[in-house]
Amino acid sequence: MAVFNLGSINIDLVYKLSHFPAPGETIASLSFMRALGGKGANQSIALAAAGMQVFHIGAIHSGDSWLIAHMQKRKVNMTHVQTSSEPTGHAIVMVNDEGENQIVLCPSANRSINLATALTTLDSATPEDWVLLQNETNGAHEFVSAAKARKLKIAYSAAPFEAEIALALLPDCDLLVVNEGEAAALMAATGQEVEALGLEHLVITHGGKGAEYIGKAGRFYQAAFDVSAVDTTGAGDCFFGYFLAGVVNETPIEKALIEASAAAALQVSKPGVADAIPLRQEVLAFIKNKNDCF
Repeated sequence: MAVFNLGSINIDLVYKLSHFPAPGETIASLSFMRALGGKGANQSIALAAAGMQVFHIGAIHSGDSWLIAHMQKRKVNMTHVQTSSEPTGHAIVMVNDEGENQIVLCPSANRSINLATALTTLDSATPEDWVLLQNETNGAHEFVSAAKARKLKIAYSAAPFEAEIALALLPDCDLLVVNEGEAAALMAATGQEVEALGLEHLVITHGGKGAEYIGKAGRFYQAAFDVSAVDTTGAGDCFFGYFLAGVVNETPIEKALIEASAAAALQVSKPGVADAIPLRQEVLAFIKNKNDCF
């Protein structure tokens, strides 16, 4: 089984701040870091860290091949990543002393993926495979249509939230993961409670308060693990990648939620985003240690 991810790849420009600047305020950063990022890349790495075979489909500028090498090192198949004349997507990430973040995103190459080429990637998929997408690339509708024609399952991260895209994709969505803000925006767009949409698998993440699942397996709530957060950037992506791996492997939902929550807890306790995503053996050791304490 494999996951084919039509996903963004970004260069994250990360600034550590004492506090977020007020309108008109200029402050000096405490530190700076350039790193691999993007919701798509983060989710691919989380899937691979959880033990899944992952094929990433995306685009970067030809001068940024270090991004491909970095993801390959994390066991993500990068054969289908295209080179673009557009700059590689990037994000300005500001992180305050509490580990909270504010992000400005520039999609660039992520929105110039050649779809004719990208869709041929799915020719090697089998009915047991899944596809994954977010709202940071072009081609969402075409990708989902091609996946459904091949009888593949669809996992969707409706972020950054765009009502028109989300509403069009929902009928074909097998797994939807949204945070509280996205759930509220989706409710406003549909005029329904998110729980009433009838999705096979729905997860709503609540940051430090945990996550809830509503779907064919029932209804479950998983509290967040208590850790000292260093940087919460990408926590939802780490959670989603691990949870999707559990669903693909038909892991019981309660166990998949625990592993996804543990992975996110470990990720936020370290600086960085993609580099902070833990391997599954680390996640299992963390859970065992927590269980041994009770």
